[in-house]
Amino acid sequence: MNFFNILACPTCASSFEASGDSIGYSIFFLLIVILAVLGGVAFFMTRIIRREDNNLDPELRDDYVSH
Repeated sequence: MNFFNILACPTCASSFEASGDSIGYSIFFLLIVILAVLGGVAFFMTRIIRREDNNLDPELRDDYVSH
């Protein structure tokens, strides 16, 4: 018995023996999930920054110069 067969799920374990595409599909799926999560975080942070920029009092900005 191979060490990878002990740690892998049944689909991936059979793929080690029969050269299936399940490992490639699972890696591709996880890549899509990670990119979707990172994209959501980037979108959310951009939205927060824009909302804060629109609603901030001009006197509280760092670049405010009083005349």
